Amino acid sequence: MAREIRFNAFDMNCIGHIQQGLWTHPRDRSMQYRSIGYWTDYAKRLEAGLFDGIFLADVVGIYDVLSGSPAPALRGAVQVPVNDPMMLVPAMASVTSHLGFGVTANLTYEQPFLFARRMATLDHLTGGRIGWNIVTGYLDSAARAIGLDGQMAHDDRYDLADEYMDVVYKLWEASWEDDAVLADKVAQVYADPAKVHAVHHHGRQYRVDAVHLSEPSPQRTPVLYQAGSSPRGRQFAATHAECVFVNGQKKEGVREIATDIRNRAEAIGRRGDDIKLFLGATIVTGRTEKEAREKFEDYRRYVSSEAALTHAAASMGIDFDKFDMDEPVETGKSQAITSNIKAMDRAAGPQWTKRKLLEQMVLGSRQPPLVASADQVVDWLVDWVEDTGVDGFNLSRTVVPECFDDIIELIVPRLQECGLYKTAYGEGPLRQKLFGQPRLSDRHIAASHRQPQG
Repeated sequence: MAREIRFNAFDMNCIGHIQQGLWTHPRDRSMQYRSIGYWTDYAKRLEAGLFDGIFLADVVGIYDVLSGSPAPALRGAVQVPVNDPMMLVPAMASVTSHLGFGVTANLTYEQPFLFARRMATLDHLTGGRIGWNIVTGYLDSAARAIGLDGQMAHDDRYDLADEYMDVVYKLWEASWEDDAVLADKVAQVYADPAKVHAVHHHGRQYRVDAVHLSEPSPQRTPVLYQAGSSPRGRQFAATHAECVFVNGQKKEGVREIATDIRNRAEAIGRRGDDIKLFLGATIVTGRTEKEAREKFEDYRRYVSSEAALTHAAASMGIDFDKFDMDEPVETGKSQAITSNIKAMDRAAGPQWTKRKLLEQMVLGSRQPPLVASADQVVDWLVDWVEDTGVDGFNLSRTVVPECFDDIIELIVPRLQECGLYKTAYGEGPLRQKLFGQPRLSDRHIAASHRQPQG
C-alpha cells in the first residue's frame, strides 16, 4: 500500500467531548479550554506531529434528553459549557504554518450571507487552511434556543441544506472574478466593478440579492467536510463533501459506506477519489501492550456512566432514564442522529438494553477504544485503510495532551518508517495538501457557478 495515512485531531471548544468523564483525570488539561495559550500550544504540538488538521466539533444546544433535563449534562460537563470554535482558529493559525482547521457550523441556524463572509475571512487569515464541517443539527434544544418549537424532520433538514449550499457557492465562487482586485494605488482603483457581480437567489428557504463582501480567498470555498451516514446524508455527502467522517463500526459497515458514497459521487459526475474518508478512532497506546493496558485501566477509573448516557441520549433522541437496566430500549422514530441508532442495532441486536449500551461505553462513549502497543496500532491502521478504503483517521481525545503526544511520539515515526506518513508538509492551502489543487474540482457542483475568466 503506497497511500499516505492522514490524521486529524478531533476535539471541541469545551471540557467533556466524546469520552465522558476523562476531564477529571489528574493529567488532563481540558479545563484550560478558556485559555488561548492552551489552544496555541495544542496547535504547535499537532503541527510538530505533521497532523493534517484539528477538527473542531460544535453544538448549539444543550443535552437535555436524559431525564428531560440539562442537569446531567451540566454536572458532567457533557459538551457544556461550549464556546465558539471559530474564535480559536486565528490564534492557532498565528503559531502554525500548515495545520488545517475544520470547524463545525450548523447551517440551520446561520444566515448564509453572513456565514459566507465569516468563512472567507478565516480562509484569508489562515492563508487557505480552513474547512467547514457541514451539519444540520440534531438537538431540539438548539431549535428552541432560536425560537422554534423543534427541529425539522431529518430529511427535510437536508433539503434545506442543499439550497443553503447553492447560496454559499454562488457567494464564494460567482460574485468576484479572480482578477477583480486591481489594488492600483496610482489609479486609486481597488476592484474593477465590472468583475464583481451581485448574487440573486430566490429560493424556497432563502432570498439573497447582494454582492459577496469578501474578495476571493485562497480557496474561495473552504474544504467541505460532512458526516452523514443515513441514505439522505450519503447523497448529500456524495454531492457536496470532499472529506467524510465515518463513525467506528465493523469493517464491513465502513467499507459499505465508503463504497456507496463514492459510487453515488461517480453517478453524478464526480470521481471516487474526489472524496476522502476519515474513520473516527480512539487510541490508547504505549511502547508495549502491557503499558497500553495499564494506561487504559487508569483512564477508565475516571469514566462517568451518567455523562456517557447523557451524550448517547441526546445523539439518539432517547431518554434512557425511562428504561430499567435490562429492559429493551424502544427507539421509535427520532429526529436525532438516526445512523447512531442503526449502529447500536447492528452492534447489540434490535432488542438492546441500557446495560448493553453501557457495556460498550468502556471509556465514556460508544466509540470502542483500540488499546494496543504502538506496533499493533500501526498494523491496525494499515489494515483498516486497506480493507475499508478510508484515507485517514479522526482521532478522538482521551486525556489531553498526552493522548496526542503518544500518537506523535510512538505512531507517527513507525508509519514514516513504512512510507505511510508524510515526513514534511506539502505546500499550498489545505485543499492543495489534500487533493493537489487549491480550488474546488471542476467536477464539483459548485463549479457550475464560476464566472468565465478572461
